[in-house]
Amino acid sequence: MRVNPYPMPDLLAALNRTRQDTQEALLELSSGHRVNQPSDDPAAAAILVQNHDQITVTERYLHSLSSIQGQFQTADSALNSVILVMQRALTLGVEGANGTLSDTDRAAVAAELQGIQDQLISLGNTSFQGRALFAGTLTNSPPFVKDNTVVSGVRYDGNDAVNAVQIGDGYQIAVNKPGSQLFVAPGHDVFQAMTGLIQAMQSNTGFTAAMTSLRDAFDYTSGQRVFYGNTMNQAQAQSTYLGAAKLQLSQQENPRRGRRRRRRQPPLQLRDRNQRDPGRHRSHFAVESF
Repeated sequence: MRVNPYPMPDLLAALNRTRQDTQEALLELSSGHRVNQPSDDPAAAAILVQNHDQITVTERYLHSLSSIQGQFQTADSALNSVILVMQRALTLGVEGANGTLSDTDRAAVAAELQGIQDQLISLGNTSFQGRALFAGTLTNSPPFVKDNTVVSGVRYDGNDAVNAVQIGDGYQIAVNKPGSQLFVAPGHDVFQAMTGLIQAMQSNTGFTAAMTSLRDAFDYTSGQRVFYGNTMNQAQAQSTYLGAAKLQLSQQENPRRGRRRRRRQPPLQLRDRNQRDPGRHRSHFAVESF
């Protein structure tokens, strides 16, 4: 039996490999991931980075959807209240038009109608998280202001612009209708119709024209409310789609973060040092049996 007189380098190399494998195993146990750095598996790491980017974008879209869904619900609720108070105004108009009310009764009804007008102004100025919903893009201040210098008695200070939010790659939806379309559209002005009915009630004349105008404004506003219902449905469908896409991306990571296939290491042995360093004297041999 011949003995290699220089076994230490082989022993140190084997110990280093063992220490490296131990560190990798501990890292896998602590993180639960097979790929903890690009060098672990470059191909899998590249896919993981891409998945992470897609998940980040998807989460941003989901956050936007969560915000605008609250806005939609608030706007739709406000328009529902508009319709309810306009129904009350129509009922009061019918009572006044039948000719059975006294002057005192008509004055009381006119006062109630004025209160409804004030409610409509307040509803038109509905805000969500400090931003006016029916002001177009001028959302920092109330869009409807009382102004006796205009025929309707109410001035619109918003604009006609529409806000849009991106909720997917190349997919945007409008998130509002400006008050100019909802409340003061030409021929369908809610405030002007209400003012006309108040004046008819006070003068006991012109009920037919006033009621026709108010019914038209009521029908028009009811139809405009459909926008929010349809948009809420679109937003909900997109939320469902993005949630499923995010889940799928997360699941795709699991196989790539599975348990590492351990490298097979050669058994610890003292090899012929001349295989590693041909320059050494060839009389130095590893442990061999013969």
